Amino acid sequence: MKSWLEKRALLSPDQIGLYAGKSAWTFREMNEEATELAEKISPHIQNQSPVALLITNQPQSVFLIHALQKIRVPVLMLNNRLSQKEWQYQLKDSQAQLVIYQDQFVINTDRAISIDELKTGECWPYVPFEEEDVCSVMYTSGTTGNPKGVMQTYDNHFSSASGSAFNIGHRPDDIWMCAVPLFHISGYSILMRSVIYGIGVRLYEKFDERSIHADLVNGKGSIISVVTTMLERLLDVKNERYHSFFRCMILGGGPAPLHMVERCHDEHIPVFQSYGMTETASQFTTLSPADATRKTGASGKPLFPGEIKITDEQGEGCDDYVIGEILVKGPSVTKGYLNNPSATQEAFSEGWLKTGDVGYLDEEGFLFVADRRSDLIISGGENVYPAEVESVLSGHPAVKEAGVVGKKDDRWGEVPAAFIVLIEEVEKETLHNFVSKRLAGYKVPKMYRFVNELPRNAAGKLVRRKLKEEINHESV
Repeated sequence: MKSWLEKRALLSPDQIGLYAGKSAWTFREMNEEATELAEKISPHIQNQSPVALLITNQPQSVFLIHALQKIRVPVLMLNNRLSQKEWQYQLKDSQAQLVIYQDQFVINTDRAISIDELKTGECWPYVPFEEEDVCSVMYTSGTTGNPKGVMQTYDNHFSSASGSAFNIGHRPDDIWMCAVPLFHISGYSILMRSVIYGIGVRLYEKFDERSIHADLVNGKGSIISVVTTMLERLLDVKNERYHSFFRCMILGGGPAPLHMVERCHDEHIPVFQSYGMTETASQFTTLSPADATRKTGASGKPLFPGEIKITDEQGEGCDDYVIGEILVKGPSVTKGYLNNPSATQEAFSEGWLKTGDVGYLDEEGFLFVADRRSDLIISGGENVYPAEVESVLSGHPAVKEAGVVGKKDDRWGEVPAAFIVLIEEVEKETLHNFVSKRLAGYKVPKMYRFVNELPRNAAGKLVRRKLKEEINHESV
């Protein structure tokens, strides 16, 4: 089977597929760029193991992703905000055969090559791919243990794109504004939808609310994906009505505050609240603007043909309005975790993926997410798992144990806060520097509190809920 970009270049050669700054590329030109890169990457390919990309939102990054699809090897999208230690874990766990990186990054491995060092040479023989083959891999941290590599197949991406189009509609002149990172499923899925639908992507190197506001006003895009903090920043600078060409703002990364939803409704901003995860190749449920006011707080219904059910601790189905674990099923759901059959087996129950999130369904089938995993911290749309931060903190010789929870924050929604029991005295700055060298900036605690003991239940398990109540009660 041809790569998707090759197929799209055949069908819509003169349609513009990518806008970046003042430049634009047709699908034919994109295919030419990707082919040239594929010829340069190919001599470095030894097998069908993943190739890792350490990149930013640049046009060349888009061409690299499509080049790897031409070579038929999975692409491991490295989060460029992570630390060296985190990158090294992902490379080892995924058995990545190569890392291709932009010059601004430094990565300590002998399997790495910068984009500028790629030279054309003897080609690796191309292997035709099938829909069930792995297209991309993205690591997500679990509530316990090490991060896991989520495998996203071509069928996962195609099904996600189809479900989205069935829900929000499809226009041949659509332009999807991409200001979210390409290493996130939200950004990567936009590139896949572009070649599947045959529409343009307007790529932004970073999120700048004034620039994007101006583009929304001037009709530079019809669809945009945002998280709550991005929407808030857009509302802060909004002083004109958006162009009529703009028709859809997909909001993920946690439910939006009521006042924000109401303002969007009053100002005729077409916000589609959604729920999804890396394991579902982007959005899985979506709430349309028509239902936004009567279903405040809901994340919508599953996109066609996905299914959702809520179960209790015994795995039995819950009645309407009864909170339980959210399980999902459908063709956009991952087939499992890379090189981790035990985690895959644990995550599935009779074909249903156990998300670890809790929520309920109402009588109409609308999903309400009660908590994004009971202890998960969502900071600026980024997932922070307390167990991972606690593990790093506990690695300091002065720390006996640590408990990390989310503290409410006006800008980021939540930020990590750490409660620490010490073995010996240590400065907060010393701990902060220790953690900063080992974790991405958004995972580093913004507050440290030394305590005599941490709250635990009768089984000895840390009760983070009490810590969260304490820290947020004080911030009110």
